[in-house]
Amino acid sequence: MTSNNSKINNTNTNQTAEEVKVIQQRTYEQLLQGNRNFVDTTLQEDPEFFKKLAAGQNPDMLWIGCSDSRVPANALTGTKPGQVFVHRNIANVCVHSDMNMLSVLDYAVNVLKVKHVIVAGHYGCGGIMAAMGNKQFGLIDNWLRHIKDVYRIHSHELDLITDVTARANRLVELNVIEQVYNICKTTIVQNAWKERPNLEIHGWVIDISTGLVKDMNVSCSNSDNLGKVFALDSIQSIETK
Repeated sequence: MTSNNSKINNTNTNQTAEEVKVIQQRTYEQLLQGNRNFVDTTLQEDPEFFKKLAAGQNPDMLWIGCSDSRVPANALTGTKPGQVFVHRNIANVCVHSDMNMLSVLDYAVNVLKVKHVIVAGHYGCGGIMAAMGNKQFGLIDNWLRHIKDVYRIHSHELDLITDVTARANRLVELNVIEQVYNICKTTIVQNAWKERPNLEIHGWVIDISTGLVKDMNVSCSNSDNLGKVFALDSIQSIETK
């Protein structure tokens, strides 16, 4: 989520409704032209590219990132279409109540058999900044509660950071770490670990000002570090009297 609230087109307030409509239509047409340019350039490099792409996907990585438009998975990792399975939401939150995220995770882990799941946050995240404050924004407040919970868990550290930007950057990092642990605690990942040792969960933070990734060094390949209550055994039936 970006903290920049400006629109794509900064139209002059004196422009007529018709002029604004023309600008919007031009922007839309540019997107279509951009697609055509992409196809033409790609076919020049590899005439069979889209035929091979249509045959199926076999990505090794699931990317769970922020919806912010400045952090595209393929561009940041230097990968091509078909190499990264992607899920994005505001502030790269991974919670057990999000059926969308869980469905993507289940498909990636159990069908595509990805070897790496990367939770990718970024400095300058608007969702993180909003969660640090006390303002109401509407429906999104319910989503930001998950980030506020991360702050609460680590408030003893965060409250000691007086610089707001530095505190936000640290919350970005802590949020990534907590979301990695949340992914590891799912039955999807824990059951996969029982069958194969080649599934790893990682946490990254992207510095938009440099484009570089910071590895948070919280990679997990088993449930050893999750705590006893989260290390799940096989499914057992519950007896009722």
